Amino acid sequence: MEVIHKIKNYTPKIPSILTIGTFDGVHIGHQKIIKNLVSEAKKKGLCALVLTFFPHPRMVLQKDSNIKMIDTLEEKKKILNQLGVEVLIVQPFTLDFSRMTALEYTREVLVNGLKISKLIIGYDHRFGRNREATVEDLKQFGLDYNFSVEKIPAQDIESIAVSSTKVRNAIQTGEIMTANKYLGRPFSLSGIVVKGDRIGRKIGYPTANLNIQEEYKLLPQNGVYLLRSKLQGKEYFGMMNIGKRPTVSGKQTQIESHFFGFQGDLYDQKISIELLEKIRDEKKFDSLESLKNQLDRDQKSCHLLIPKYC
Repeated sequence: MEVIHKIKNYTPKIPSILTIGTFDGVHIGHQKIIKNLVSEAKKKGLCALVLTFFPHPRMVLQKDSNIKMIDTLEEKKKILNQLGVEVLIVQPFTLDFSRMTALEYTREVLVNGLKISKLIIGYDHRFGRNREATVEDLKQFGLDYNFSVEKIPAQDIESIAVSSTKVRNAIQTGEIMTANKYLGRPFSLSGIVVKGDRIGRKIGYPTANLNIQEEYKLLPQNGVYLLRSKLQGKEYFGMMNIGKRPTVSGKQTQIESHFFGFQGDLYDQKISIELLEKIRDEKKFDSLESLKNQLDRDQKSCHLLIPKYC
């Protein structure tokens, strides 16, 4: 997949079929749209093109800096690539960009910039300054500028009964299995392994401490989770604790993962972990020995669950 930052840097080689959106989480609803796009592009010899925006429009228009994204931009790129998208354009979302009229947006972006043959869009899509135009307006522009518009019916979208908001809520409340069902894949966290205080190593549970650099990344509810990860080319299961570690009077949220059977050095490496199930809430223990006993029980719980993910 070719990734291009800014529409102005895209030079179309052939006409394209396009879909547009923030696609936060690339959940099963998004996947249905994109799979249809890729399939039709292959049949007609067109380019399967996706236009997305970064940062999220709400961060710019509503100054909603508290909104968290299900995927980082790099994670989103990886998922779209796996779905068969040929070209992904990441357009910086700015106030100036948001002020384009519907006509300017259609003419400058869709026609002159992207040279689209067809646009696939949701029934409730709105665009242009102040979200002034509807899908019906797009269809009229399509007649004027020689591109077709396919509207995904409300019943098709609503039958899937999933949205980025639902996924986000499930992750934040620890309902990770529900989130994974909506996503059609495990929710993941990616970051650099950094050095911690090595308390886990002292009690027989060495951990990789994950530093996620993207502050906008959504984090799950505090607690212990069953995880799966590929480390140095091999798959491992393990358990992750996210929280402030009240037993050792921690102050900041930390993400600590213990991988079953792994021996090696992960410091300074970028890893990705998939969260499969929540095991329990975070708790405060009266001693490290009590904590170790609980971790023994957590590990047993995880091993009982692993076979269904193999």
